[in-house]
Amino acid sequence: MRTRTEAIEPEADLDAATIRLDGLTKHYGDVTANDDIRFSVEPGEIFGYLGPNGAGKTTTIRLLLGLIRPTSGTAEVLGADVRDRRALTAVKANVGYLPDELGFEERLTGRQALDYFARMRGDDRRDELLDLFDPPLEKRIETYSSGNRRMLGIVQAFMHDPDLAILDEPTAGLDPLKQDRMHAFLESERDAGKTIFFSSHVLSEVQRVCDRVGIIRAGELVALEDIDVLLEQGGKDVRVQLSEPIARERFATAEMIDLEIVDRTVRFTYTGDPAALLEHIVQFDIDDVDIGDPQLDDIFKHYYGDDATSGAE
Repeated sequence: MRTRTEAIEPEADLDAATIRLDGLTKHYGDVTANDDIRFSVEPGEIFGYLGPNGAGKTTTIRLLLGLIRPTSGTAEVLGADVRDRRALTAVKANVGYLPDELGFEERLTGRQALDYFARMRGDDRRDELLDLFDPPLEKRIETYSSGNRRMLGIVQAFMHDPDLAILDEPTAGLDPLKQDRMHAFLESERDAGKTIFFSSHVLSEVQRVCDRVGIIRAGELVALEDIDVLLEQGGKDVRVQLSEPIARERFATAEMIDLEIVDRTVRFTYTGDPAALLEHIVQFDIDDVDIGDPQLDDIFKHYYGDDATSGAE
């Protein structure tokens, strides 16, 4: 699998990209939050930006929105250079943004907050979105649960019908039913030609809805692939039930990753040729064998090691 940014060559048409990052770098003193990041997001796709907390996801989003300036490199959003404040301001009317930490005025009611955003950007889709996500509009935001705050944020991000939505941890705080509703909504927006860029550390969410995924580690982009390709490159999940216990050194091959042997059960991820795997395991007395596709969290471990899930679900 690819493990360095230099080996990643996006196939997207950069001239038509909704978002394009070109060597985007951000330093905070001695800390490098984003390091020479290069990729593009095409119109009409859901792009998942994946990494544990602290990997650099939010820094990238803040750079794309012009909230902070890059140390070097640049990015374009809807054709506007993020270093050009006037050009970026002009296109941001067509961008929806859902931050990880929602900064609503606490004393306002939900309705008053939406009215404020409507005066700035419009609200053609407000009623439609409120049918899907129903925060208590007549209550003050200071009384809201985290789920109600998130739903209010979703409505404000999409109610002006933007062509691009940039979402930071979009389902944080939502109950499972609302999470499913959000996923279905994002898919319908994609099918309508909208572009969705969202960061997440929830691996199952990314695997469910994304067309492509970028994995960021310690500020570096370490993978950029279609979801299906990434899963295919991740090998196969294999479970073998043997008739009798076996020594690890007798069964293991170089293509077996995360090999575990408990009594007569052997589990591992296999990255080699499937035919070679079958030739190998038929040498042993087998009661049962199961070979399946990997989950995204298994692939994630290849990039983050044993600490892969310390900040991810």
